[in-house]
Amino acid sequence: MFGALKARTGLSLIELVVTMTILGILAAGVIPFTRMTAQRTKEMELHRNLRTIRSAIDDYKRKFDRMPDGPLKTGSGYPKDLQELLDGRDFGDAKTGKIKFLRRKIYDPFHPPESNSDDTWGWNLRSSVDKSDSTTWGKEDVFDVYSMSEGTALDGKTKYNEW
Repeated sequence: MFGALKARTGLSLIELVVTMTILGILAAGVIPFTRMTAQRTKEMELHRNLRTIRSAIDDYKRKFDRMPDGPLKTGSGYPKDLQELLDGRDFGDAKTGKIKFLRRKIYDPFHPPESNSDDTWGWNLRSSVDKSDSTTWGKEDVFDVYSMSEGTALDGKTKYNEW
C-alpha cells in the first residue's frame, strides 16, 4: 500500500521553462540599466574633470593678472600648455615660488590619450586667439578644454564636445 506512493523529485519541464523565461526577462531589463549607469558615471566624471581643469586655467589667469609688471609677465596670461598647470610657474613672489595648479593629469573619460606622451591628455584645446567655435588649437596658449567625444549625452540633446 505504501509502495505505490512515491515522493516526487526534480523539476518538471514546464517549471524549468517558466523559471528560465522569468530569469531571461529580468536579465533583459538589467543589461540596459547597467550600460546607462556606466555612461552616467562617465558623464559625471567628464563634468568633474572639465570643471577641475577649467578652474585651474582660471586660477592661473587670475594669478597672472595679479602679478606685478616685469620681465616674468609675458604672454596672454594663460598657460602655454596643460603640462604647465601640472609643473607650475613662478609668478615672481619670493614667498610662494613656483605655484602648481593641478596635482595630476586629468583625462577625458570618453577619449583617454593613447600614450603618456600625449600633451593634450586626450582633450581638444582652444587658445585665447582661436575663435570660440574653432576645432583646431592654435597652440599659443590654453584658454579652454573640451571633450574629443562626438557622442550624445544621456539627455539626448547635447554632445559631449559642447560641454
